[in-house]
Amino acid sequence: MGDQFIRTEWTDSLERGAMPDSAALRGHLRAVHRDHAGFTESCAMRCRDPAGQTSYEWLAEAVDGDRHRVMLDVACGSGPLLQLCHDTLPGGLRLIGVDMSPDELTLARKRLPPGRVELIEAEAQKLDFLQDESVDVALCHWALTLMDPVIPVLTEMARVVAPGGRFAALVDGPMDAAPGYEAVHDLIYSHVQARLPDYGLRDLGDPRVRDAKSLVTLVEEAFPGSSVRVETRVVSMSGPARTVAEEASGFFYAAFVLSSSAREQMLEDLARLLAGQSSGPATTFNMPVNRIVVEVPERR
Repeated sequence: MGDQFIRTEWTDSLERGAMPDSAALRGHLRAVHRDHAGFTESCAMRCRDPAGQTSYEWLAEAVDGDRHRVMLDVACGSGPLLQLCHDTLPGGLRLIGVDMSPDELTLARKRLPPGRVELIEAEAQKLDFLQDESVDVALCHWALTLMDPVIPVLTEMARVVAPGGRFAALVDGPMDAAPGYEAVHDLIYSHVQARLPDYGLRDLGDPRVRDAKSLVTLVEEAFPGSSVRVETRVVSMSGPARTVAEEASGFFYAAFVLSSSAREQMLEDLARLLAGQSSGPATTFNMPVNRIVVEVPERR
């Protein structure tokens, strides 16, 4: 690919100073996952909270192995959450994974036993293949932030989750919850904005999902009468500065619009920043995460 950067209808719109529509967003996400399938898992599996849990393990706690019989993983990607549930929860739990990226689903099929998990290529806004109230627990690992329009996604979750069931999602946490995170974010975006000045002003997904208060409002409207709570944790990874910079940048979709030479310069600057933030011999990257949990009431 030489020094070529990713070019999609979404990035073309930003270059023109226009607002990309939802179709352009989905096309851009498919392109990123086509070229970098599995990148979300690569970073997330290396980040752990102070108790040693990954974000996948934290989200999987929403599944009650004694009570839930059908679990839906929305935007399942390469399948790490499905594999975790397969490995740690009762074998009678029906597992369904949905993703709009055929490249991610290819990876998921390779890791999961044939016939154990139903993997379906679809967009989260339209899950017509699932009947009303057919799912006991629906999970979404760090993808809700990217979805636009997001209200149809929440409406579909409310439709398919049965009374007494649960919906849980991980989304971006508040920047100030994780030491040094905002500086990392700003450094990466400064490099990206050298090519696309409007990147950040117009970001991926619905900005209301990135704010806990507005997200709760959206969820409460989609799930009337349900209880909703938001919890915040910080996950971290440590290692050599360059390695940590490469993994950390991989969690920012913005980094994938850079050319190879621009990405190399960004990684050098990021490794230097992370090393300067760390007090010990190892370089550390901290990332904030929110878990939103919706408890759907039993039918009266």
